[in-house]
This record gives sequence, C-alpha cells and structure tokens, in this order.
Amino acid sequence: MHKSRLAGFIIDCNTADLEEASRFWSAALGYPLRERSEESAPEQYRELMTGPEGLHIEVQRVGHPSRVHLDIETDDIEAEVQRLEALGARRVERGVRWWIMEAPTGQRFCVVRPQKQEAFAREANSWT
Repeated sequence: MHKSRLAGFIIDCNTADLEEASRFWSAALGYPLRERSEESAPEQYRELMTGPEGLHIEVQRVGHPSRVHLDIETDDIEAEVQRLEALGARRVERGVRWWIMEAPTGQRFCVVRPQKQEAFAREANSWT
C-alpha cells in the first residue's frame, strides 16, 4: 500500500529573468515569494508561500516552452509511477528524486516526494 495526492502546480518559465517571472506570478496569484535565502535552488525555482494547508506552487526556470504542470506527491514513487502506468501514463524522464510522466492525453506531470508532510499525511489517497 502507498499514498499519493495532488501536491500543487509548477509554473515552467522559459525566461532569463526568473525573479521577474516570479514577481509576476506572486502578484497575479496573491501569494508572497519565499525569501531567496530560504530557497533550496533560488537560481532555478522560486516558491510562492501558500500557507501550511495550501497547494505547493513554484515558478521554475526551464529550457523548454513555458507551460504549467502539476506534481503528484507520494510516499512511494515507484509504486505510484506503476499505478499511473496501469492507468495509461508513460515514463518520460527520471529526475534526481522524481519521475516526469506523460498522461495518455499528452500533458506532462511529475511524481515527487511529499511537499507538505502534515497535509499529505492527512489528505493523501491510499492505494493497494
């Protein structure tokens, strides 16, 4: 048995100025940016502070065309990837600690470790 749930959204930006893109999305969505000193990789990601119960939302610098993708968080990445493959998704690329997947309808998404532990423990779906 493993658990999973929607973690949040990643706003992929093909931009040279991640800070400008992050300020736009912060203002557009009404969430402040996490302090750069608190970010794990501020040159590639900026996190919007949605609160302990909110979805995880990041602005990410990418080399592919800009888009929005969602993350599914899980306590067992391989089991969740296999569950999604059984539903018709396919593996695209292995990240450092995640899988990039593609839905049967073409949308890309990632399977990641839990982002907000308390909300995950309380709200995740259980799968056998």
